[in-house]
Amino acid sequence: MKPISSFLYTALLFVSLAACNTGEKKEPAATKPLTAPGTDTLPKKNPSASLNSYVAVDVSPMDMCYFPVDYPKLKMVGQADPLPLARVIYSRPHLQGRQLFEAILKYGEPWRLGANEATELQLFKAAAINDKKIPAGRYILYCIPERDKWTIVLNSNIDCWGLKQDASKDVARIDVPSKKTIQRIEYFTMLFEKTDSGTDLLMAWDDTEVRLPFSF
Repeated sequence: MKPISSFLYTALLFVSLAACNTGEKKEPAATKPLTAPGTDTLPKKNPSASLNSYVAVDVSPMDMCYFPVDYPKLKMVGQADPLPLARVIYSRPHLQGRQLFEAILKYGEPWRLGANEATELQLFKAAAINDKKIPAGRYILYCIPERDKWTIVLNSNIDCWGLKQDASKDVARIDVPSKKTIQRIEYFTMLFEKTDSGTDLLMAWDDTEVRLPFSF
């Protein structure tokens, strides 16, 4: 076999290099963002504002409780009277890592028993609360908490914001004992529990529980 001449070797090397450079130079693939465009990797302080373009979602949701318990469901299946006996509408603040006393509530200072609008009690029938006769009607509720008791106040200043209570419109003040529990309740909770004489309106938050007794 004859050796390849230097001219032929040079020509072959040129062709080989040209073939290697005919393709387009590829850029490294761009790194995809970890989050969608326009979002942050850290949670927003108020993420609920971006979930509803009409109005921000409140951090203290509104809730409602009836006596008899689950009255609307019972009525729907024909197992309830035309009207309930009582209903409470309130908003439910939560602890968010805080202690109830004295970070949120102060002993001896009025509290609206909820958040936002004043908490409302509607009695569809006259009732007695700790032997105090209360006519049927709508009332707002607020309280004055102490270490061993809460004063629950019924007030006629309905349809108002809860922070400012007008004591001149108080209808009744009832002292009820408060007690400590072994559990911590994150969201303030109100519900009716049936008793032998009627019902208790249970109020619980953090490790504190209070019961307001009703008879009809």
